[in-house]
Amino acid sequence: MQSPCVLICSMDMKTGLCFGCGRTRDEISGWMTYSNDERTEIMSELDARMATIEQKPRRETRRKRMARERVESSS
Repeated sequence: MQSPCVLICSMDMKTGLCFGCGRTRDEISGWMTYSNDERTEIMSELDARMATIEQKPRRETRRKRMARERVESSS
């Protein structure tokens, strides 16, 4: 099952989004009940959502590392 979780479970009170994955509380709690299409739709919005969260991670998250590795492997 697809999941954007990077095990950084902390909510941004300003946006209502998780600092780690960009999902809302409702999306996180309902994730297991969503269809693959619903999960794919939410996941397609996450990069834009993450850009709205004011954060400066102290370390590279699993999500960013995986994205970096995908770019590096395709080069």
